[in-house]
Amino acid sequence: MGGGGVRFALCIEYDGSTYQGWQSQPHGQTLQDHLERALSSIAGERIHVVAAGRTDAGVHAHAQIIHFDTLALRPLQAWVRGVNAHLPGTIAVRWARAVAEDFHARFCARNRSYRYILYNHPIRPALQRGRVGWYHRPLDAQAMAAAAVHLLGEHDFSTFRASECQARSPVKTLLKADVSRRDEYLVFEFQATGFLHHMVRNMVGALLWVGYGKETATWFPTLLAARNRTLAPPTFMPDGLYFVGVDYDIRWNLPQGGRIIAPLPSLLI
Repeated sequence: MGGGGVRFALCIEYDGSTYQGWQSQPHGQTLQDHLERALSSIAGERIHVVAAGRTDAGVHAHAQIIHFDTLALRPLQAWVRGVNAHLPGTIAVRWARAVAEDFHARFCARNRSYRYILYNHPIRPALQRGRVGWYHRPLDAQAMAAAAVHLLGEHDFSTFRASECQARSPVKTLLKADVSRRDEYLVFEFQATGFLHHMVRNMVGALLWVGYGKETATWFPTLLAARNRTLAPPTFMPDGLYFVGVDYDIRWNLPQGGRIIAPLPSLLI
């Protein structure tokens, strides 16, 4: 930006349980709305933010990356501790960096990562309600992992695309699709060049059908080839879904060399 302004990148963590998703809405109760109000309070001017990925209602983030432009001259800690003082307790800025004016949180991202944490137990959770998904039947993690392999690579993911998705193309490249068990939890890890609306939750829902034996791993190539959302299971709950990171080129001088991926919480290891 010109005129002496500065562009900043911030890493944001949030519990999305009580918010109507990321993107700003007229009612002003989205994550973007809260963040822009807090930043504007510190800057003394209207701030607009751009995120690496737009999360749905009920979806959380360990490492959402945003950028914004401002004419305000403030120390970096003002964009962290100062902004956090104006945010609800369920949203926090983790770090802030001044970046080049051509950095863009969304368009400079090389890929994005999501994690779904599922509590696999006959009894629903209480303390982790809203933080993990839940499924009561025993699930075969190895069968689900074998099915997930079929999702890797470039595909038309129309079968896993919400009807209201606004993406220009349903073709995406999935770089990682892992399923593993940690005691009573199943952890799904996905990394792709981009994701469609509800894509991860729809893939998890289909993998569950394999997990309890309704379908086999060989069903997945058929699902992908059909490009028909009505052939797949319903969209699974958002509770256990986390936006966990973004991969940027090292030239942007972001923490961790630009590969900002949150580790699995120690609670589940």
